[in-house]
Amino acid sequence: MSLARRIIPCLDVDGARVVKGVNFVGLRDAGDPAELAARYNAEGADELVVLDIAASRDRRPTFLETIRRVAEQLAIPLTAGGGIRTLEDARTVVQAGADKVTVNTAAVERLALISELSREFGAQAVVLAIDAKREGEHWDVRVRGGRDSAHLDALEWAQRGVDAGAGEILLTSMDKDGTQSGFDISLTAEISSRVSVPVIASGGAKSPEHFAEIFDTGKADAALAASIFHDSVQSIRELKEFLKSRNVEVRLSC
Repeated sequence: MSLARRIIPCLDVDGARVVKGVNFVGLRDAGDPAELAARYNAEGADELVVLDIAASRDRRPTFLETIRRVAEQLAIPLTAGGGIRTLEDARTVVQAGADKVTVNTAAVERLALISELSREFGAQAVVLAIDAKREGEHWDVRVRGGRDSAHLDALEWAQRGVDAGAGEILLTSMDKDGTQSGFDISLTAEISSRVSVPVIASGGAKSPEHFAEIFDTGKADAALAASIFHDSVQSIRELKEFLKSRNVEVRLSC
């Protein structure tokens, strides 16, 4: 029996508000994080991701308070990240209410961080976030909110991260982010075929068909989206009912 595929809303937060953009730029206000968390919990989301896109040290207290407020609304797992550079940073995020932590730039700069987090919390609680951008015949890993190249091949980096102790990959296509033109099928399928851990596809979702395609052709274990949920383009409950009708195994809430 196959594992149920997961639907995961994402809250990109800047300060105490949720924001959303296109291709990582042009940010707009998208609402209060605790209110959105409560809505998605009620709609049947499988998990929730909260990312601090500002991720500067002076905003850390605000982000931790946001995690606390969001966690109070949830009966589902919460993943949090953004600016986690040390084991102590991760501990404070977990203490605030996160079940999993996600790292990106800091892991590129120091791969041992993944191993340290895995030993502390278990591999199942360590999510390696990969922001990938197509460059010719390969996908380039981008860091610092997508601004800079890490000069790493995304496929090779995913394997290295899993070998170091990451228990999940959060894979965002920068080319698709916010475009609502569909997930990056080829990128996701390539990563999924190379790693032994679950892969969460992110970037480009709009229609129910996009989700069915990423689970079928893209071989994703979970699909993450933001604007289509924030703007009520698609409800999670209706999306899951559609996927069920397409023989995609999902958890339906009562």
